[in-house]
Amino acid sequence: MLRYALRRIAVTVPTLLVIITLSFALERLAPGGPFDQEQTLTPAVRANLDRLYGLDRPFLVQYGRYLEALAHGDFGPSLSQRDFSVGELIRQGLPLSVTIGLAAVLLAILAGVPAGILAALARGRAGDHALTALAGLGIALPTFVTGPALALVFGLYLHWLPVAGWERGAPRYLVLPVVTLAIPVAAYLARLTRASLLEVLRTHYVLSARARGLGAARVLWHHALKPALLPVVSYLGPAMAFIVTGSLVIETVFALPGSGRYLVQGAIDRDYPLVLGMVIVYAAFTLTLNLAADLLYGWLDPGARHE
Repeated sequence: MLRYALRRIAVTVPTLLVIITLSFALERLAPGGPFDQEQTLTPAVRANLDRLYGLDRPFLVQYGRYLEALAHGDFGPSLSQRDFSVGELIRQGLPLSVTIGLAAVLLAILAGVPAGILAALARGRAGDHALTALAGLGIALPTFVTGPALALVFGLYLHWLPVAGWERGAPRYLVLPVVTLAIPVAAYLARLTRASLLEVLRTHYVLSARARGLGAARVLWHHALKPALLPVVSYLGPAMAFIVTGSLVIETVFALPGSGRYLVQGAIDRDYPLVLGMVIVYAAFTLTLNLAADLLYGWLDPGARHE
């Protein structure tokens, strides 16, 4: 298992470096610059600003200096919010964004996997049809529709939960954003778990276990569930990416002070260090969760560790 984990880590690190390189190149190749919106700047002042931030240097020199600073944990200064460094802005908003993302993943797993198991065990009955229909609805509706709908029902009509904003130490502000973000992932997990479990229940070794007189619960937990969860674990990687990108929309819908707002505002202001810092953090977060999903898959399927 250790060798398998080291192999996965060896793939993750170069992937992050490729993401950093492509993001850096795309920022520099895009037309315009971070000071183009400041119309009152004279050419001499703009040239001095470019020289101050190293933007007048050749591309490879800028890239090398950025990697050197990044190796020391320095994301550079923000070009649009000049009282803060990029690292300070990330530390302000990232904890809330990570909390929302991890809570949404956990909720999706806790809701989607049991729902898929129940639907598979009740195949063809009313419960199966109801769960399948709800899963289809959860997949079909985008988060920017379900979010305002939940806020309208539970916030404005029932007055159970706040619809926007954030108050430290008050988890009720995160209930609607987390549920909104978890709904489509939970729906996918439910459908995937149902289909995978139904396929496993038709395999020869499960039928043989039943023929030996083993109870339904023992067959499920000891023979069918573990192989049925392999496709579910494989889907967790793309699910992490969906939740990371979806959190940007959710933070805007519910007016949450997460790190997503810095990414959006930095892109508008052409703030190179801020956008690149946020991309690196989100990429590292996504790759870490993908690595955890790969390790879980290797634990569930020992054969995958030797391929």
